[in-house]
Amino acid sequence: MNKEDTIPSQIEPLLNYFQKVIPLNKEEKQLVTDLFKPRLYRKRQYVLQEGDICNQLNFIVRGCLRLYKTDDKGNIHILQFAAENWWLSDIGSFHERKPSDLHIDALEDSMILQISYDNLVSLYTKASKFDRIFRVLVENSFVSLQKRLLQTISSTAEERYLSFTETYPHLNNHLPQTQIASFLGITPEFLSRLRNRQTKKS
Repeated sequence: MNKEDTIPSQIEPLLNYFQKVIPLNKEEKQLVTDLFKPRLYRKRQYVLQEGDICNQLNFIVRGCLRLYKTDDKGNIHILQFAAENWWLSDIGSFHERKPSDLHIDALEDSMILQISYDNLVSLYTKASKFDRIFRVLVENSFVSLQKRLLQTISSTAEERYLSFTETYPHLNNHLPQTQIASFLGITPEFLSRLRNRQTKKS
């Protein structure tokens, strides 16, 4: 049997993702299959909790995760959502091996492909091509973070909402208003008014 024939179907979305950055040969595809482990998270299950070290990089095959901070008053501040073919981890905790200040949980039943810190180092060692792939991944994450920061400090609530609907079109009518409002930094009531305004415009 050809090595490529042993690749399970659940790993294919990740291989397709990597292929768009740099084409992989059969041995490199098998490395991905060997080092990334699938895991199913049920709705509301934690992927990472504050105080724990982030030991995995997470690639979402299906479902949706959120990254958030809970402040001293119990308020939730959502930093990022991640749906199919997205990555979501606390990169600082993962690379610095220090406790996280953040939570990651599943907003719905989610299939995730995970690679541990040690296995990622092994991947770099065995195939240097992945060092470039993950550098591109980190660069893209940095660009997205910059855009979100700029939106937060310079855009109106309506502009942030429109950006959200463009970035997460499949989540706009799928997530509770409270979560979208938390992500946008507005109240659920104001979000409802924004939605009504957009509906009237269309």
